[in-house]
Amino acid sequence: MVDRSPCDDADGWTALHADALAVLTGWTPTSPDAAVARDRTLGLLDAGPIAMSRAHRAGHVTASALVFDATGSQVLLCLHGKFHKWVQLGGHCEPADRTLAGAALREATEESGIAGLRIDPLPIDVDVHPVACQGGSLHHDVRFAVFAPVGATERVSVESEALGWFPPERLPQPLAGGTARLVTPGLAAFRRASPHPVS
Repeated sequence: MVDRSPCDDADGWTALHADALAVLTGWTPTSPDAAVARDRTLGLLDAGPIAMSRAHRAGHVTASALVFDATGSQVLLCLHGKFHKWVQLGGHCEPADRTLAGAALREATEESGIAGLRIDPLPIDVDVHPVACQGGSLHHDVRFAVFAPVGATERVSVESEALGWFPPERLPQPLAGGTARLVTPGLAAFRRASPHPVS
């Protein structure tokens, strides 16, 4: 039996859990690694809505976003304050989140300080990796492509040491594992969402 605090009550995660099931069941994985991670995440979701909460020690679903500038020629990464690597924006879901895409967009907005971000509602990747949450857990991270408006100016949040724009073909080091593989499916999402081809 999982101990649950009032803020982690499963009822608060029901809509998000249903969305995660629907999104991942209907999603065509973008790589063999993503397919394996998607299947592992669907298995995790068998635990019910509590699998969306960080209180679920066996693992929990998180949401992240690779943010592209308005031209698709640069991506925004943060130098993470805890593990000191460059990584896409994202983090834990919250009880008020109703969709995974909404959680990823909220996290991207909070961590970038950029208003007017848009998101492609189809994931570009899923990744499962160990984290220190609850003394040791797994993040089942569902990743999305997010698009910044023209003239967007970023602002560093308390969770980051720095933010930076980088050409997708020249990402900074040290880079978190799994971040580089977001570029190809992210660019495909950008082309789908953009009315004009990337020059």
